[in-house]
Amino acid sequence: MFIVAIGWMYVVLMMSIAEENAVAGVMTLILYGLLPVAILLYISGGGKRKRRRIAEQQRQAEAAIARVAANDEQAVDKEPPGKSQG
Repeated sequence: MFIVAIGWMYVVLMMSIAEENAVAGVMTLILYGLLPVAILLYISGGGKRKRRRIAEQQRQAEAAIARVAANDEQAVDKEPPGKSQG
């Protein structure tokens, strides 16, 4: 995907250099090059962002479970020796 974006940016750069004045060249570079390539790369990276977000949520859930388990172990350790459950 990146090779397509690089190739397109090369074509747009050549188009912008061939423009008659600098303003038209800059507008060509931005409107035909940077903006469409940015949108394309953003859309193509959507799956990666979703997988990264899900993995982060799973890590947070596992960390929460580990914290609860650690708190439960500490609570059991701190019970007075004369008390027993049951």
